[in-house]
Amino acid sequence: MSKRQILDDHLIPFFGEMALDAIGPAEIEDFKAAMKKKPRRLSGHSEAPSKRALRRRKVRTPKLLSLKTINNALAVLSKLLNLAKEQNVLAHTPDVKLFKVAKPDYDFLTFEEVAQLLDAATPQEAALLTTALKTGLRQGDLIGLQWSDVDLVRAKLHVKRTIWRGVEGTPKGGSSRTVDLPLSVVDALKAHRHLRGPFVFCQENGEHLTPGMMDHLLITTLKRAGVTREKGTIGWHDLRHTYGSHLAMRDIPMKVIQELMGHATLDMTMRYAHLSPDTRRDAVRVLDGPVMPRATYVQHEEEATA
Repeated sequence: MSKRQILDDHLIPFFGEMALDAIGPAEIEDFKAAMKKKPRRLSGHSEAPSKRALRRRKVRTPKLLSLKTINNALAVLSKLLNLAKEQNVLAHTPDVKLFKVAKPDYDFLTFEEVAQLLDAATPQEAALLTTALKTGLRQGDLIGLQWSDVDLVRAKLHVKRTIWRGVEGTPKGGSSRTVDLPLSVVDALKAHRHLRGPFVFCQENGEHLTPGMMDHLLITTLKRAGVTREKGTIGWHDLRHTYGSHLAMRDIPMKVIQELMGHATLDMTMRYAHLSPDTRRDAVRVLDGPVMPRATYVQHEEEATA
């Protein structure tokens, strides 16, 4: 969710009529309490649904906003208040305390499950799924991807925008990045090339896909492939985790994985470290290696710092 959406969906409806200096600890706690009772907006839902769609919705029990989503809104609120202080609009800012959130578990597909999924996909589905699995792009990045961002000759892809619930924004992290493409993605995108519009993955009329459309595509393809889980379902972010996990399992350095995935910090990438098969084993083997003469050691130190 973009900062613009957080403003429109959460902050402005609650704080919009308050003066900035009226926002104190009590008001922030009221906001947190209200957010904990707020239902999640379901992706892919139309603002003007049909009667049939409304009947289907009544059957479902709406889920509440996650603590992570609430923390995202609190982080934007804190940034806005601090900006007001920097610009001398506020004399001081209240402390915005986030909820404590446990690091979530993540799921990923095995190499065999990836093969099953792609074998079960139609050519159009395969292009989208191959790109997701072999680039680690987020769902919003895939929706916003345009042909002008793709360089099939140099096998590179530029992540310049994200689209979520119809709102275009900058990629997560606030800046664009370049992702190198394996041959499988280059071949899949060449076969997928169309003239329906600027978006790489789009509807028949050239409009970009919606999260709901993408979720339906993934769910139905997983079902055809027979790829299931005893608990929960596999989502698009799990395909991103698959990309990071498979790189780690191929012994790619964590720093490289961080850059490829666009993680703001290495700490975010370290969740995959335990999957690297040889890192710790090779590290302790160094202890049993030949003793390095001091002259050689000093030389290595000088070369490292040169």
